[in-house]
Amino acid sequence: MKKRMRCKGEWLLVFLVLHSLATTQLHVAEGATKLPLNGLVLHYYKKHTNCTYAEEFIKHLVKKAWEFDRSITPALLRLAYTDCFVTGCDASILLDGKSSEKAAPQNSGLRGFDVIDRIKRVLEARCPGTVSCADIIHLAAKDAVALAGAPKYPVFTGRRDGMQSTAKSVDLPSPSISWDQALAYFQSRGLDVLDLGTLLGAHTMGVTHCHYIHDRIHKFNHTGKPDPSMAPSLARRLRQKCQPKCYDGHRDPTVFLNPTSGKNYTFENSYYKRVLRKLGVLGIDQQFIFSEDGLRIAKQFADNFEDFRRYFAFTMSRMGSIGVLTGNRGEIRHHCRYTNAEYPKI
Repeated sequence: MKKRMRCKGEWLLVFLVLHSLATTQLHVAEGATKLPLNGLVLHYYKKHTNCTYAEEFIKHLVKKAWEFDRSITPALLRLAYTDCFVTGCDASILLDGKSSEKAAPQNSGLRGFDVIDRIKRVLEARCPGTVSCADIIHLAAKDAVALAGAPKYPVFTGRRDGMQSTAKSVDLPSPSISWDQALAYFQSRGLDVLDLGTLLGAHTMGVTHCHYIHDRIHKFNHTGKPDPSMAPSLARRLRQKCQPKCYDGHRDPTVFLNPTSGKNYTFENSYYKRVLRKLGVLGIDQQFIFSEDGLRIAKQFADNFEDFRRYFAFTMSRMGSIGVLTGNRGEIRHHCRYTNAEYPKI
């Protein structure tokens, strides 16, 4: 596939993803290969606004941030995921406020807000009131994950920003959620088992706090022993790093979700290889292969990196269409941390 893909090339990528799914050994639920665009289009800003270079500006600024700190890739990915799975992909996660999504306990440790703010300032200076914060999140995440080694998948744009400064229901599950709970949660958002198994592959990068795996490594099911589904060697290493005295107070150390690639923040399929060897850090990572579908997905992606890369691109597009606001719904915020009605006039 050519390095520089324009519109036709991007549609070809989507076609190749669908074709690979049609010939793969994975079990795909009925309707899983549909791409619900919900009014979004490719290159919205180039085609329909005077901010024709919006995507190029975002790409440049993300690259600068990534060169300074490569951990921005999992940070931006988590922002995109967290935003979409509560009230939809409407940039509500960016809004400040004591009762906002951002302030919810499940979202402690979220990062990347400064990068989004920087991008928004540049775009507002060049084409004010044009580029939504919601689109910035998804374009930035795409560029960051491409720098880490993921495919340069197309992002359909045209989202508008939500106008609620507080979340009606901040029900995003914690990292300690079970596989069955996570699957039900995904299905309630119109996604499926293959989408869940694919997005878990993002755990090839990033970290988790020790308190999320405390029970799993110290007192699984109140036994005082580690989870037997975790390799003893991993349990020993995690117990050394995550000793209870380290996070009884304000300290709460972090551990890499994937020590193989975590320190380099590279996008690869070693996550699936580790899970098959009982080296999943979070409980959901290991429970992933307890189901027949999960085991099949893990084996396929562990054996074929290209299948993982292609379906990751497709799943990100599917996720990015959840609950989007287009047309006359929502607004284009002046500042990503405030709705326009609440934006402080300084």
